[in-house]
Amino acid sequence: MRLLFDEHLSRALCERLSDIFPGSQHVCVAGLEQAADIGVWEYAKVNGLIIVTKDSDFHQLSFLQGAPPKVVWLRIGNCTTDMVEILLRRNFLRLESFESDQEATVLILESV
Repeated sequence: MRLLFDEHLSRALCERLSDIFPGSQHVCVAGLEQAADIGVWEYAKVNGLIIVTKDSDFHQLSFLQGAPPKVVWLRIGNCTTDMVEILLRRNFLRLESFESDQEATVLILESV
């Protein structure tokens, strides 16, 4: 499972989570810094990535566009990169299940 981290999340997450999410990317490294949400959406779709974001706009876009790509919406407010890493690690099995669920489009993660 490969993730695409939105611009409001640390670039360091790609390296820090590479053991369980190899091949993940950050929008800045993908050349999508300050890109419109639809541009990020299309990039994730074409490249088989799951968008990880704190932005509700991607949640709304998923209702309009449907999957792919799928969206992991982190509803955790201001937090450290460590907290985001812990949240994703703790929910690895949920993320695997979400990825394989043909019906699911958005997974909301709310607490660390």
